[in-house]
Amino acid sequence: MVRISVWLLGIAAVAGLAYALVLGGDGDLRPDPDNAPLVALGKLTYAQHCASCHGASLEGQPNWRERRPDGRLPAPPHDAEGHTWHHADEQLLAMVREGMAPFAPAGYVSDMPGFKDVLSEREIVAVLAYIKSAWPPAARERQARATAQAKR
Repeated sequence: MVRISVWLLGIAAVAGLAYALVLGGDGDLRPDPDNAPLVALGKLTYAQHCASCHGASLEGQPNWRERRPDGRLPAPPHDAEGHTWHHADEQLLAMVREGMAPFAPAGYVSDMPGFKDVLSEREIVAVLAYIKSAWPPAARERQARATAQAKR
């Protein structure tokens, strides 16, 4: 009986930690690409809400730098070939929350919707953690510098 109680207590502790890291309170909510549970949540969320436009492998849409006949740009990649890593965390998170409209030049129309009414803040942060986890070290370092500079 004691062994079962200790075993159940251990399972409860692991489950509680997983909940706190992935689903629980915000605490230190930042897009940490080394936080495996957060990256796993981000990968699932990305697959459900982002991959249809930005590609299952973060590759973006073909010819993403060339305007389509309607004047809009295709969805950019989020891998190292794109420019996502040029932007600070807060700017990227705000783009996901609000969509591109608040950040685009006047008159520009984007297909990027805001997700603040669809995804939780934790899911939005997790998606960015997942994206960052796919970048090579040099891109991660540059993006970390951009984030640090934006906080000044």
